[in-house]
Amino acid sequence: MAVAAAAAIVAGGSWHRAGAATVGAFAVLALPFFAGPAFCETYIKQFGERVHGVVADTGERRGVKRSKVLSVCRVVDTSGAVQDLSEQQNCHGQFKAGQHIILFKDPVGGLDPWVEGLPGERDLDVLALQITAGLLLVSGSALFYARQRRRSER
Repeated sequence: MAVAAAAAIVAGGSWHRAGAATVGAFAVLALPFFAGPAFCETYIKQFGERVHGVVADTGERRGVKRSKVLSVCRVVDTSGAVQDLSEQQNCHGQFKAGQHIILFKDPVGGLDPWVEGLPGERDLDVLALQITAGLLLVSGSALFYARQRRRSER
């Protein structure tokens, strides 16, 4: 948020390029919606430890405001550890009880595990990575354009 605000203030206020400031700020504000999940999935699938497991149970739970229903999965891995996974960890109700899955665990331990249904499936979400690259390109080029075409004070 601070980066988007700083970009808008500098491009719009100091350089007097309101259009470039608006485009750059909206692109920077949209980045977390695509970049965060895309980078997390890319990291965990490329560097994560693969652990085989079985879905023990699936279900739904209510969100904090009780208006949204969220899918949950209980997974048992080969070491016997039980993990409760949510939609943030790729459990969207697509698994059945007893289904074989692959867990990708963070080697550092900072991220929650990521679950995939088919063994050996390590394909990345290319669309999210392309959207992230596009947003970075749009925000960077908008601010570069604003910097090159500054208007002097009147």
